[in-house]
Amino acid sequence: MKAIKVENKTPLLVDVPEPIGDGVEVKVVSASICGSDIHMMSLGAFGDHIIGHEFSGITEDGKAVAIETLGGCGHCYFCSEGSAFHCESGFSLMGVNEDGGMAEFIKVPAERLLILPSGLDVRTACLVEPLAVAVHGVTRSRARQGERVLVIGAGPIGLAAGAVLRSRNITYDIIARYDHQKSVAETIRGGLVPDGHYDLVIDAVGSSASLQEAVQFVRPVGRIALLGVFWEAVELTAEFCGKEPELISSTGYRCGGSGSSFREAGEILHQYPDLATALVTHRFPLDGVAEAFATAANRALGSIKVVFDIAAQ
Repeated sequence: MKAIKVENKTPLLVDVPEPIGDGVEVKVVSASICGSDIHMMSLGAFGDHIIGHEFSGITEDGKAVAIETLGGCGHCYFCSEGSAFHCESGFSLMGVNEDGGMAEFIKVPAERLLILPSGLDVRTACLVEPLAVAVHGVTRSRARQGERVLVIGAGPIGLAAGAVLRSRNITYDIIARYDHQKSVAETIRGGLVPDGHYDLVIDAVGSSASLQEAVQFVRPVGRIALLGVFWEAVELTAEFCGKEPELISSTGYRCGGSGSSFREAGEILHQYPDLATALVTHRFPLDGVAEAFATAANRALGSIKVVFDIAAQ
């Protein structure tokens, strides 16, 4: 079968054997590129694994599913309360340290399958995973109605955070760099003119500059939530200490059961079909791998979410 792997820090379409072993076989319909894929690629990550941790597909018995790609041992304290990212034996992530979904087929543990709500297009359900990251981050931030909330960054995660805030009826502003990002932000009801200080600032960029911007906008004794992954060391200035804000980090999402971030993410995507239309800006077949990753890496080209269309429904 066809799949995407990384060789010499370059994504390539390769031929690999079809998956065997335990689990439910899923025919992958769509897989999207995450910004972390691009960062990890530059660091020489992935080994010999098929990449892709945002994907959806159809099971052998015809069910449309999204896949919780994060997992752990399933038995320790953290796994039992839904925090597989903190598994005491170490977490696993499909598409990073085990085979992922940028392939025609994949075997998936049954407990990691989310049956999609009726009517939700499986071609856009690859967005459930990044939405789940935003669900977890907004929950950890303790965002509440009536607060002044600002999102810094209108890439996929920043816009996903805006979508979660919208679904919870929380008014927010968002700082967007490009015109196409501003257009999507308006679609999901984000204000585009930040003004004054905010009770909560969500940093969805993950850089020294964005964190400093968060410090400038947060009110004294407010909250800063970090949804962006910091790939390099960052600095905090005296202004941070003087304002005494609470700093809240968030990585991954809650797995399994009624508290699953995936479940809420799927419901949001189903409730707001305009969200997928707005976020998915480019679609490519698997053999368009080079152009797809180049497009995803350059926001100036108008990309937000770049998706591989792998199989027909």
